[in-house]
Amino acid sequence: MNMVKAVCFDVDFTLIYPGPTFQGEGYAQFCARHGITVDPLRFSDAVLSASAVLDDQEDYTYSDDMFVRYTRRIIEAMGGCGDRVEAAAREIYAEWAECQHFFLYDDVAPALRALAARGIKVGLISNSHRCLASFQQHFELHGLVDAAISSSEHGYLKPHPSIFESALVLLGAAPAEAVMVGDSVPHDIEGARRAGMRAVLVHRAPQPAVPVPPDVPVIRDLSELPPLLI
Repeated sequence: MNMVKAVCFDVDFTLIYPGPTFQGEGYAQFCARHGITVDPLRFSDAVLSASAVLDDQEDYTYSDDMFVRYTRRIIEAMGGCGDRVEAAAREIYAEWAECQHFFLYDDVAPALRALAARGIKVGLISNSHRCLASFQQHFELHGLVDAAISSSEHGYLKPHPSIFESALVLLGAAPAEAVMVGDSVPHDIEGARRAGMRAVLVHRAPQPAVPVPPDVPVIRDLSELPPLLI
């Protein structure tokens, strides 16, 4: 087995999680500014029902409109309707890129420092339109990230192999020398494996929502990662 030279991380729900702005009450406040009434208690079910919009991508081309449709579907599933739903969805989509609405998981900085101490390069591969330079600055991750690539800049979403390949070029690592860590089996895990990388699923809830390949380790906390990098 090749020595691990690089570890790539997904960003949203792997390194950071949304605060109240992107929960049910936050959506209700966004919608209220547009004269739309929604039920915050329907938020979780609405997110699940809207996920098909993202899963139906066939060519994995990044599209602002796709994420706006996803957000619109959430609003509608929460009971929102009317000609202002599109504007509300676009506002929510734009605000998703702003780091102040998010929190860094407590285990992230220690894990990145542990990798740096071992000489392992760290990359970020994100499907969002967030500026990853601003992300590193906001969460004070200076010197802990060696390369970063977002699908909005690259043009393709995970699991398209080209975004993984581009990250590896930036890191100077071959696929067999790299590990992808993320929270999504179809996007992070399967995409990385198709690109020739190993993968680790980080799942902070009790059980993954979808089946995990038997040879893919599942961790609850990034402190569990370093022993797997052998």
